[in-house]
Amino acid sequence: MAETTHSAAPAMGGFERWLSLWVALAMIAGIAIGQIAPGLVEAIAAAEVAQINLVVAVLIWAMVYPMMVGVDFGAIAGVAKQPKGLLVTLAVNWLIKPFTMAGLAVLFFEVVFAPFIAPEDAAQYIAGLILLGAAPCTAMVFVWSQLTRGDETYTLVQVSVNDLIMIFAFAPIVALLLGVTEIEVPWETLVLATLLYVVLPLAAGLITRRLLGSQARVDAFTTRVKPASIIGLVATVAILFGLQGSVILDRPLVILLIAVPILIQSYGIFALAYGAAWWLRVPHKIAAPCAMIGTSNFFELAVAVAISLFGLNSGAALATVVGVLVEVPVMLSLVAFANRTRRRFPEA
Repeated sequence: MAETTHSAAPAMGGFERWLSLWVALAMIAGIAIGQIAPGLVEAIAAAEVAQINLVVAVLIWAMVYPMMVGVDFGAIAGVAKQPKGLLVTLAVNWLIKPFTMAGLAVLFFEVVFAPFIAPEDAAQYIAGLILLGAAPCTAMVFVWSQLTRGDETYTLVQVSVNDLIMIFAFAPIVALLLGVTEIEVPWETLVLATLLYVVLPLAAGLITRRLLGSQARVDAFTTRVKPASIIGLVATVAILFGLQGSVILDRPLVILLIAVPILIQSYGIFALAYGAAWWLRVPHKIAAPCAMIGTSNFFELAVAVAISLFGLNSGAALATVVGVLVEVPVMLSLVAFANRTRRRFPEA
């Protein structure tokens, strides 16, 4: 894995660097539209088949599909040369992160914030945070990897393996944690959402890779379609906040309250993964991305499943969107920290 030939991501563009700003503007626009034209937002919310909102489904596919085109399972064989980084990633993502996020969600919304949040709202926010914690990053980690001068091919391997595990593990883990917190799990909807937003986009991405042939053509294609991903995200956020506008205007502090456990989880998981990689003497070009994968979230999937399970105007959907708002500034701060501590790790 010492040499790489795959360019996992271009430099972080201005639109991506300011993603939190665009999300914040989409929130404001959504609230305004919800107040000015509530009928429009309600019509979008009513366009459902089998609890899947058709408008949002199209937008989620616009978000997820470009990322899935970048997944290359053919690179997995090379991980045998540096297994420690992958082991850290998998342990953090699937054995620790979902459960610590659920624990923090319960701690804050059933104990610390209990005097300020109605129990039914608290249950929704807990559900949204559980969905965030159970979905490790798929796309943006390529950006974080490049900003920390990570091994691009190894990052691709880590993402590919995580996506493969996600197909089988996401729904059972979410169902287990929602059950533990005594939230009713509509299993059929959860499985359908996993199929619709993980399995099918991944299959479409793999077919697209095969049709495109060379990696250069894959990179060119993903560069062309990447704006659709950002547009889909911003449009979904606007719809969500259009439906949540009245709640947010009445209780603006709810956004801050939801952000607290997300921030604690993000910095705590990064410290755990990065510290474990340092202890295991993993080279920095692998250690930094492996910690970033555990810290970042596949928020597109979390948003989609929250909408499918609990509805567009649910507190769970709102919680997943707050995760989007928080993620970029948090991850940029961790990139800066990783770059400052590079010399504490082996170079190869």
